[in-house]
Amino acid sequence: MQLPFYQVDAFTDTVFKGNYAAVVPLAQWLPDVVMQAIASENNLSETAFFVRGPDGAYAIRWFSPLTEIAFCGHATLASAYVIFKQNADADIIAFTADAVGRLSVSRKADGFIEMRFPLRPAETLETIPDALLKGLSIAPREVAVCGQAYVVVYASEAEVREVVPTLPLLATLGPRDVVVTARGDRHDFVSRYFWPANGGDEDPVTGSIHATLAPFWAARLGKADLLAMQVSRRTGLLHCRVVDDGVFVSGQAVQYLEGFIEIPTVA
Repeated sequence: MQLPFYQVDAFTDTVFKGNYAAVVPLAQWLPDVVMQAIASENNLSETAFFVRGPDGAYAIRWFSPLTEIAFCGHATLASAYVIFKQNADADIIAFTADAVGRLSVSRKADGFIEMRFPLRPAETLETIPDALLKGLSIAPREVAVCGQAYVVVYASEAEVREVVPTLPLLATLGPRDVVVTARGDRHDFVSRYFWPANGGDEDPVTGSIHATLAPFWAARLGKADLLAMQVSRRTGLLHCRVVDDGVFVSGQAVQYLEGFIEIPTVA
């Protein structure tokens, strides 16, 4: 069986930057074990699969090399890039996912793709897990928590860039991941994202966590429009806009690869 396959770098306009995602459009769902096997074979941060429904919305699922992920921003951006490229007249599409409901995505005149995410606020954590404190080489200023991750706040961008994770310790915090963040030197805020329990060591750019980081920093900086940089080795730029009931996250994307994958016929 041949399936179309795209590899897209998201939250960048330059190949080899941003976060890589595989995109596999489907006519109907494959068995979960097959989709996980494809994602493991791809060995990228995420592989997104989507199926267009009768209402025109695209049901989407995301798999890391290790497991299915409840919500992924950069692979949603990559999937939207592929759909928009194939449908020149479309400017707005919708994805649906069990964990986050309906995600509206629009193509802007400046080439950016804007996604509307649900607000996923973080709460201050009074008792910090010992594995989190020991698993980061720099002590945090404060720690908050949301359903997806522990939000570790540092005093400066330099500390975010310099912190060294002890990944086996952070893996024990699963199913939650760990995001480290601070006010940026040239951007409103910066971050790095570690997810050894769910995907790998450091995720290059994590769109989903900005549904938490954007309102977190909007409250502290007193502004609704924010420019964020994920300062991983590949880096990624995210434009965020916080509204009463959601977060708009926008970015660019560039295609690296287009082709077909060959898998055994699925009954």
